[in-house]
Amino acid sequence: MSDLNVAIIGHRFMGKAHSHAWKDAPLFFDLPARPVMKVACGRSIEPLRVFAQRWGWAEIDTDWRRVVERQDIDVVDISVPHNLHYEIALAAARNGKHIFCEKPLALDFDQARQMYDAVRESGITHYVNFNYRRCPAVALAKQLIEEEKIGQIYHWRGAYMNSGLVDPTRPLKWTMLKEAAGSGPQASLNSHSVDLARYLVGEIRSVTAMATNFITERPLNDVEAQRKAGKRGKVTVEDAIFMIAEFVNGALGSFETTRFATGRRNYNYFEIYGSKGSLAFNLERLNELEYFSREEPEYTQGFKTILVTQQDHPYLSAWWPPGHIIGYEHTFIHAVTDFINAVASGNGIEPDFYDGMKGMQVLDAGLASAKKGVRIVLDSPDRPG
Repeated sequence: MSDLNVAIIGHRFMGKAHSHAWKDAPLFFDLPARPVMKVACGRSIEPLRVFAQRWGWAEIDTDWRRVVERQDIDVVDISVPHNLHYEIALAAARNGKHIFCEKPLALDFDQARQMYDAVRESGITHYVNFNYRRCPAVALAKQLIEEEKIGQIYHWRGAYMNSGLVDPTRPLKWTMLKEAAGSGPQASLNSHSVDLARYLVGEIRSVTAMATNFITERPLNDVEAQRKAGKRGKVTVEDAIFMIAEFVNGALGSFETTRFATGRRNYNYFEIYGSKGSLAFNLERLNELEYFSREEPEYTQGFKTILVTQQDHPYLSAWWPPGHIIGYEHTFIHAVTDFINAVASGNGIEPDFYDGMKGMQVLDAGLASAKKGVRIVLDSPDRPG
């Protein structure tokens, strides 16, 4: 078995989730290569040192440029804020590194297109971590759709909501600033919904959207507040956005996303309605998939809840006996497993930078529609053969 030396850029929330996956994937799955947690990179030396020691990274560095140029690094894992993805990914591609990148791919469609061109030219394996594709229940939904269990798809209804910004005293963070985040819940939440819709239903032809802000200014963070005597900063991204969409295959869809849904924690929900049946999924009940079939006798028809923990369900042969549920962190392990298999085989993995680019096109179109008050028709080449 060969080794794949991994460098992770970023050590906060996503850095922890990714580290857990790099560490655990070879313990549960038979892999063609062994991931070696070689170096962790971040700006703050002491938190970085604690992170590396806790999670098992062999070395630390505060210069990501130096890291991506190292000859002994095979994979660059990008786990930093959105505005840093572009420059790091381009440098990693130029240096021939395989890339495991957090979502959304970039700040906007233009950046994403350049990133996709760069990785295509380099010939590396590239992946965007829309990890919810790798929930076993979502993968089972994809299987049922491909088996034509729900027939022709008519409707997609997606919602991704949390209550993270309901408190008006919550300080201004990078996720509320356009220059760092690109957009608000459109980037952080709706990017997941759009990716799931593309994965399960198909490409999107057009979007119409509306967006708003509920709180336009927030307290500055502690350090800035002390320096500026409690001044407030302007929120420069949307607080909520709703989109309706037309799919290429004729289906209609809706996307609701907000960080002001009081009482919702991480409500990533979708419904898919077809000519022969329907599906529904809620991330907060990750191990369950709701399924309705018109092919059952009418007197027994109704939505049934499938507990997706069987050994023949996607990914679950590596885990526990039926009925023993898995969690959020397992989606990252599944992603790392598929990524390592893709690097070893050279066959690629989805979602890749093409999917990230196409998703950014839809997200940008939604923001443009909300700003201009018009329907936006998308025009972009299909995935190359």
